Amino acid sequence: MADRIQAGLARLFEEHRIVFWYDTARDMRTAYEAADLPGVEKVEIANNEFGLKYRILRQEPKQKFLIYKDGPEPEMTDNWLLDVQLATAVFKADQAAIWLAELGLPAQFDDVVRDHLEFYRSKGRIEHLKRLVSPSDTKTDVLRRMLTVCTGAEGALDTVIEALLGELASGRDDALRLMDRAGLTAFFWTQVENAYGYLSNEPDFEDFAITLFRSCYCRALDEDGKLNAEALLVFRRWKNNRHGAEAFETLSRRYQVILQIPEDLQGREIKPLRAIDHFEEIDRQIIRKLVAEMSNQTVSSAEVLKTVRERRQSHWYPIYRDVYEAIGYATEFQQALAEATLSMTSPAEGVKRYVSSWFKIDQLYRKFIYHMQKSGQSSLLGSLFESVENRYTTNYLLTVNDAWQDQIAKMGDWSVPGYAKQTDFYRDQAAEYRRRDQKVVVIISDALRFEVAEECQREIRKLPRYDAELKPMISTLPSYTQLGMAALLPNKDLILSGDSAVSSFGEPTQGTANRQKILGKGRTGDQAKAMKAEDFMNMKADEGKALFRDHDILYLYHNRIDIIGDKLATEDRVTEAAEDTIEDLTKLVRKLTTANFSNILITADHGFLYQHRPLDESDFSVADPTGSEILFKNRRFVIGRGLNETAGMKKLSSAKLGLSGDLDVLIPNSINRMRVKGAGSRFVHGGASLQEIVVPVLKVGKRREADVGKVDVQIIVPGRSLISSGQTAVTLYQAQSVSEKQQQRDLLAGIYANDGTLISDEHQLTFDFTSQNARERELPIKFLLSREADQFNDQDVFLKLRQRIGKTSHYEDYASHRFQLRRGITTDFDF
Repeated sequence: MADRIQAGLARLFEEHRIVFWYDTARDMRTAYEAADLPGVEKVEIANNEFGLKYRILRQEPKQKFLIYKDGPEPEMTDNWLLDVQLATAVFKADQAAIWLAELGLPAQFDDVVRDHLEFYRSKGRIEHLKRLVSPSDTKTDVLRRMLTVCTGAEGALDTVIEALLGELASGRDDALRLMDRAGLTAFFWTQVENAYGYLSNEPDFEDFAITLFRSCYCRALDEDGKLNAEALLVFRRWKNNRHGAEAFETLSRRYQVILQIPEDLQGREIKPLRAIDHFEEIDRQIIRKLVAEMSNQTVSSAEVLKTVRERRQSHWYPIYRDVYEAIGYATEFQQALAEATLSMTSPAEGVKRYVSSWFKIDQLYRKFIYHMQKSGQSSLLGSLFESVENRYTTNYLLTVNDAWQDQIAKMGDWSVPGYAKQTDFYRDQAAEYRRRDQKVVVIISDALRFEVAEECQREIRKLPRYDAELKPMISTLPSYTQLGMAALLPNKDLILSGDSAVSSFGEPTQGTANRQKILGKGRTGDQAKAMKAEDFMNMKADEGKALFRDHDILYLYHNRIDIIGDKLATEDRVTEAAEDTIEDLTKLVRKLTTANFSNILITADHGFLYQHRPLDESDFSVADPTGSEILFKNRRFVIGRGLNETAGMKKLSSAKLGLSGDLDVLIPNSINRMRVKGAGSRFVHGGASLQEIVVPVLKVGKRREADVGKVDVQIIVPGRSLISSGQTAVTLYQAQSVSEKQQQRDLLAGIYANDGTLISDEHQLTFDFTSQNARERELPIKFLLSREADQFNDQDVFLKLRQRIGKTSHYEDYASHRFQLRRGITTDFDF
């Protein structure tokens, strides 16, 4: 500061012999005393005006004088040196003037400093303000920038509001108190009134915040609100800004009680609420209404799916994601069930219809249960669960398997014409690669049901350059682990024993070591290996490549679904285990290809039946098995000798099952279970239901070229490309359905001026629609224009869709559409 004073005085003495210096605030004496100006005599006014006047005008008429007064400049009538002062210069060197000079602002901005001295008592604030001001700023501009500094905001008034809302949410008022000390409070409320229409005799920021929430809620419902459309735009920007998310959620939850939003929502329909997310209670109300209407079958599937699709844009969607997913799957389940004709005229037709469409009903039911459990909102979804569970069990599972049972009753030997048998798997499928001198790996995932494998196929196909083909195979009976695992190996003379163990080639097949021995009996000269999948996953990269180098055929055993489902304590977690299995198998495939395995088969020993709700007594077989010798019994089959034909059960001899030995097997009809003490009853297998005996064979391969892309999104503008009001509506169209090879696209949408200025609110959008119906892949969006838009009237502006560059914070343009902005002068953005 001393240097600036010295320089300022020097400049004045270049043109004047005499310079006056009034220390108005009496805080510049030290600076005066430190001033050292060659050839300048420093004198002080101290009731000596006539003497000074005589000296400087008569005695030393050529000497330069710096005349200092410790105090303000006297009134003109009391200033005895006024004639000298008017002919010379006055040095403005009080603290306010120095701050003004430091900011590079002209003298007419003096009151911007003097009226707000507390603001300038911080060097940090001055430095911050200095970076913000520009030569073209008006006094109002500078005061706005001072508000920005006080609040730690990023720029315009809307960011000041956002910063203050953040403080309010955290229970602080530091910025408001600083604004008050700096004398900026009145200016702030004038700005708020002009920008947002907030009027109050006693303005208060929390009152403004509550009014903001209320007004934006009302406006979104096309009702009157106290604040204008600019307030709605600020609210949207703040709500959608991830930096303000926590503050928004805190205040929204607080104010939905004060504003009695739950009570207000009781009488409202879902449709007008679809695009509103101002309060969490809106999502809960929509969910309650959807659940009730779906349970009562008073809403169409299309309407439910449209609502769920639109709610994906809700701020609260991440909290209720699983609830909405559950609702969506329940809707698709009901639709699929309504469209299904659950009849057949032959076993082959039954299997064909199951693998082409019916399996989807099992899959949708499983996905519904999974997301319901994951949501933690079982009570909210309670009535929907009851509806889905009843329909799944009675209208589908029992119905389709009763029809299937009619076909089983006509069977002699256990086989379905036209479909591969599990006992032929090694010879016809695994060994086929060896006959072409290609190496192969077989993954056997315990209880990998056909529908789970179908979802796994889609996930694998999403990987770049991967392809997968799914075909059905008919498992052995009984459909349980020991027999299914043995059937998938090279086999000869499969024999059941009384404890359910299985032998082949006269040797035991239980356990990895025994299975490796049996595997070695396949093709002469093949180097075969059997091991657990988790052991392979724990291998280092070079160990995996060595495994490929040293072996021709590899069997990997994976067990997640069965080990969870077969325990009474954990059977309710089967749907979670299925999700984990899909993730495991996808990772396993990627690691296998990294280790040079390119031929991969994924299959299962058996499928399963699963009902989430504990079973009723009517679900158990009424007949107890009888016969000469009952050797083994579980929920879904009995092994013994001389077993009797029993009502409600199908008797099959070993020979009819394609097995060696003299044992008989009883299988309960349809989906009935037998009573077994201590065993689980919701997850079962061993029987002959379609869900148990149709097992997958998933053939995975890799392509040379990348084949995964993202869906295209197009901008559709009805009518002329003209914006003539404060808002404009467009439709964004997803050109393709999301599939394994056409994946979702995430975009940021907003309207920009030609110089890149954002002049509307922004929308974060996800395009992941799977519907084949083009109309269901349209997304209508409304944009609100900001006040900044007025600067670009009668110019071209651009709706831009931008996409993130990798995982960076940067975006690039994806698509744009030119509009002409031609609006009349408005006061409330044409609302």
